[in-house]
Amino acid sequence: MARGTKVFLPSVSGTSSHRISNCFVYIATVLLLGIPCAHSQIEKMYLDSTDLNLLVDETHLLKLIQIGQYNTTLEVSAQIQHPDIVQLVPQTVEIPGSSEPNTTVEISHDICAYGKSPGHSEVTFNVTPTGFVNLDTVFLRITVMHSHAINVISYIMGWIYFAAWSVSFYPQIYINFKRKSVVGLNFDFLALNIMGFTMYSLFNCGLYFSKEIQSEYFSRHPRGLNPVQLNDVFFSLHAAFATLITIAQCFMYEREEQRVSMTGRGILGVFGLVVVVSASVAAAGHLAWLDFLYYCSYIKLSITLIKYVPQAYMNYKRKSTVGWSIGNIFLDFVGGFLSILQMVLNAYNYNDWVSFFGDATKFGLGLFSLVFDVFFILQHYVFYREGKQFVIVDNSDEGSHNTCRGDGSEYFLVKTWNANEKKYNVNGKA
Repeated sequence: MARGTKVFLPSVSGTSSHRISNCFVYIATVLLLGIPCAHSQIEKMYLDSTDLNLLVDETHLLKLIQIGQYNTTLEVSAQIQHPDIVQLVPQTVEIPGSSEPNTTVEISHDICAYGKSPGHSEVTFNVTPTGFVNLDTVFLRITVMHSHAINVISYIMGWIYFAAWSVSFYPQIYINFKRKSVVGLNFDFLALNIMGFTMYSLFNCGLYFSKEIQSEYFSRHPRGLNPVQLNDVFFSLHAAFATLITIAQCFMYEREEQRVSMTGRGILGVFGLVVVVSASVAAAGHLAWLDFLYYCSYIKLSITLIKYVPQAYMNYKRKSTVGWSIGNIFLDFVGGFLSILQMVLNAYNYNDWVSFFGDATKFGLGLFSLVFDVFFILQHYVFYREGKQFVIVDNSDEGSHNTCRGDGSEYFLVKTWNANEKKYNVNGKA
C-alpha cells in the first residue's frame, strides 16, 4: 500500500505539472496571438471626404471605407455635434465579422449626409465594442449654407480686399518719390508699422513653414485647419517689404527734423522686450514656440489699435495732410469695408452670427481701422482741405504776410519797394 502510494504520487504530480504547463502555454498563446486575432485584421478605416459643403435640404453620399476585415461584428456610430444642422443616414453602420478575415479586401459603406439648416458641425465616430480600432482620426467637418452664390461672392471679396490692402502701400511710396520729401509722414507710424508687420510675418511663417509648430497646433486642435494660408504669408512679407521701402525713403529724401518720438521709442522698447524675453524662454524649453507666435500676434493686434494715432495727431498740429497719402487711406478703407462685409455675408450664409459678434478682435480691429480711415478722409477733404496754389502779393508797405500754397508749405512774403521795380523775396518753409 505504501509502495502503491509511492508510485501513485509522482504520477499525479506529473499530470498536474503537465496541465499547469499547458495552461501557461494557452495563456501565453492568447496574450500573444489571441488578442490580435480576436481584434481586427483591418489595416485602415477612413472617410472619402473630411470637409463637406452642403446647401439647405441638399444630400450628399459619403463612403466609410475599411481595408481588411474583423472576425467579430462591429458597430460604427456617428456623433453629430449639431444634429439640428446636419443628419446622417444611417447614423450607425454595422460591419459584419468574418470567420476568415481578409487583410487586404476593401469594403465601402454608404452614408448619406443631409443639410437641415445653415451652420457648421463636426462629426466624430465611435466603435462598439471598444478597443478594436482607433477612430480618432476619422472625422467630418460639414458646412451647411443658404447659397453657393453668396459663398462665391464672399470668396471674391476676400481676394479683392487682399489686393486692396497689398496695393495700399504704394501711393505713399509714390508721393514720397514725387515730392522728394517725407515731410508730413509721421515716423512713429512707420516704426510701429514695421514692428507690427514683422510680428505678423513671424506668426504666419512659423505656422505655415514649421512642421514642428504645425504639429504643436494640431495636437491642441486635432480636427482644426491651419489658420495661416499662403496668401497670408505673402501679404505679411510684402507689407513688411513695402514699409522698409518707405523707411528707406526717409533717409533719402527731405525730412527736416522729423524723428521717432520718445513715446514711440518707449512703446517699441516694451514690445521688443516682450519678444526677446518670450523667445529666450521658448529657446530654453519653458515655453512652446506656438505660444511665442501667439505673443507676436498679440503685439501686432496692439499695434493696429494705436499706430494711426501719431499720424492723426500730427495732421491736427500741422493743420494739413500734405505728405500723407490719401490714396493709401482709400485703399485701406475699401479693404476694411469689404472684410467686414464678407463677415456679414458669411454670418448670414452659415447662420453664424454668434461667431460674427463673438470674434470681437477681428470685427473690432476692422471697425477701428474704418473709423480712422473716415477721420483721415475728413481731415483731408473737410478740416484741412487743400486750396489752389497761390501767393498773396500786397503792394502796401505794411510788412510781410504769412501766406500759404496748395502743397501745404507756409510762405512768408517779404516786400521791398524800389522806384524802378517791385522785388519779391519769397522764402518757403515746409
